[in-house]
Amino acid sequence: SLVVLFGATAGAYGAKLGSDERELILLVWQVVDLHSKKVGTLHKSLVKADNLDLSDQCREVSGLTPEGLGKAEPLDRVLQQFSQLVSSDLKVLGRSSYTLCSDGQLLIRQVLHPETSKKNFLLSDCFYSFYDLRKEFHTCYPSSAAVKDQTIKTMAEYLGLGTDEAEEDFGVWQVKTMVAIIFSMLSEGCNHAFTEPETVKYKYETGPCSKSETVDSETVIRARGLPWQSSDQDIARFFKGLNIAKGGVALCLNSQGRRNGEALVRFVNSEQRDLALERHKHHMGSRYIEVYKATGEEFLKIAGGTSNEVAQFLSKENQVIIRMRGLPFTATQEDVLGFLGPECPVTGGKEGLLFVKYPDGRPTGDAFVLFSCEEYAQNALKKHKEILGKRYIELFRSTAAEVQQVLNRYMSTPLIPTLPTPIIPVIPPAYTIATGSIRDCVRLRGLPYTAGIDDILEFMGDATGDIKPHGVHMVLNQQGRPSGDAFIQMKSADKAFMVAQKCHKKMMKDRYVEVFQCSGEEMNFVLMGGTLNRSGLSPPPCKLPCLSPPAYAAFQTAAVIPAEAAALYQPQALLPTTRTPQASAAAPPAVTYYPAQAAQLYMNYTAYYPSPPVSPTTVGYLAAPPGAVAAAATATHTPILPQPGALVRMQGLPYNTGMKEILSFFQGYQYAPDDYNGLIQLSDQARSVLQAPKEWVCL
Repeated sequence: SLVVLFGATAGAYGAKLGSDERELILLVWQVVDLHSKKVGTLHKSLVKADNLDLSDQCREVSGLTPEGLGKAEPLDRVLQQFSQLVSSDLKVLGRSSYTLCSDGQLLIRQVLHPETSKKNFLLSDCFYSFYDLRKEFHTCYPSSAAVKDQTIKTMAEYLGLGTDEAEEDFGVWQVKTMVAIIFSMLSEGCNHAFTEPETVKYKYETGPCSKSETVDSETVIRARGLPWQSSDQDIARFFKGLNIAKGGVALCLNSQGRRNGEALVRFVNSEQRDLALERHKHHMGSRYIEVYKATGEEFLKIAGGTSNEVAQFLSKENQVIIRMRGLPFTATQEDVLGFLGPECPVTGGKEGLLFVKYPDGRPTGDAFVLFSCEEYAQNALKKHKEILGKRYIELFRSTAAEVQQVLNRYMSTPLIPTLPTPIIPVIPPAYTIATGSIRDCVRLRGLPYTAGIDDILEFMGDATGDIKPHGVHMVLNQQGRPSGDAFIQMKSADKAFMVAQKCHKKMMKDRYVEVFQCSGEEMNFVLMGGTLNRSGLSPPPCKLPCLSPPAYAAFQTAAVIPAEAAALYQPQALLPTTRTPQASAAAPPAVTYYPAQAAQLYMNYTAYYPSPPVSPTTVGYLAAPPGAVAAAATATHTPILPQPGALVRMQGLPYNTGMKEILSFFQGYQYAPDDYNGLIQLSDQARSVLQAPKEWVCL
């Protein structure tokens, strides 16, 4: 027997049914006995939706009103009545089993399954198998229109059946016409047999994916905007009703190995993929998810693997995978099993553990664990941030694709780690920081503090291709943390103008970002610690009269930085400063040095595009060799430091420390001669405090 089923939602109708996430408001059905060609009672049931705001198209086509729907039963009650009435009709016809038959796949796959999944109740088994009348009709009548172009009306017209919809209520005419089409297909001239129903997978199946597999690009989509804690099962639930290929959910990781809110999903065929694209901007919780086309190569890059160890680990199907992060490097399999305890037994014991290691065998602190059921996995997740040894352990749901990604990432790490790219290279590279008054730069203000280079590039969109190499500069505050500002060097002033017009007040995460066009000179002022506001430019601290930047002991060997790079450092401690206005007229030549070991001069902040520091105080200042300083002093006839390293820098001071506390700290040390004061520009008040206690010295 068949149960011919028709439904409608409060929103779109026809080919767009279910694409707008609107709820079901109407179900009409009738039982058909294929052997005796008898039919049961035709039933029509209204469904009370949570949102009774009907679209104009729905009102026009269905004739339903919010008042009438307000008196109806909710969906779960209607489905219970459906099962009871179908069973009763089957008993009258002397039948016991049935299969649903609908006009296309949208009602089952795009409406019923997603809505019941969101409302957290289960559909009966009958909704996991159904016949698509359009496909069956095209099989019976190959000369008819293509399946995607078929409708109930076109099928009826092809057979010469009556098509006056006004004679019946909405939904009733559709079901009666579908029954007439089925009887025509069962006639002696056709003798069509309903033998191959469409199926809906009950649950998502996990499994490994090899890089040697061939993945059809017409079956892959990219989902963007996922909550960071979402698992493959959450994504499968979002696409409930559609058949995802085995191991077809691949969560994407960023350069730090953490999830970036994107996933690649592979479906069993292109038809399922096309239905998935219709769920663009559907919601997962309170977040809307963007769905785009992707390629098979992208999927294999994320989910594919070649490791036999990983393939063996993932060969145990239908397991729940948990990722452990932050394990002590000395942790053993016994330690992990003891940490998890008897309440969450690991599948296969030690065989259910996979430690992530570097190519040379050193542990990374990550591991993956298999559990045979959801209950054991939930027990394990309760141990999130519990202590193992002296470290707290993070536990997350994971996927087979994430296992492959993490293993691929670490196994591709070179055995001899290379030094990170310096933020300010000691030897200038081919690119230079923009200067001058040409407005070929843009300033981003109001960035989220968690925003990184990848977020900025995504924010820029198509304009990313117009950015100069190494042209993204994050502005850091005095603590070395992101300040919410960034500068970007564009290839031309026109490109900068277009970006400022297009991206101004565009949203990044939950904040809007202001984008202004500016010049390279303005950018350099801010990057060196100045401020750029409506009042104009305020010079950076290194341009103001102040205490010299801190200096460190000189190295034995040194070389000269070219003038272009030296401009970034502004090491005033190395430039003898005159004490009289007359001497200041003849400025000494810039003598700037860096040691041979200066390759170790790095900041903690790293990014794909190197960025200068916020001000010179964030970079170590290196004292010049004595000979060079003496030569510079001789040329200018100005007093200099008697020896290098006479200045000391204090770090780690309490925030409430005053000058008296610092002077008290150095009590008992001899004060420097008066000539030394010529190197430091002090206010009169500060000079008097320093000179008063002769037995104390601060600098």
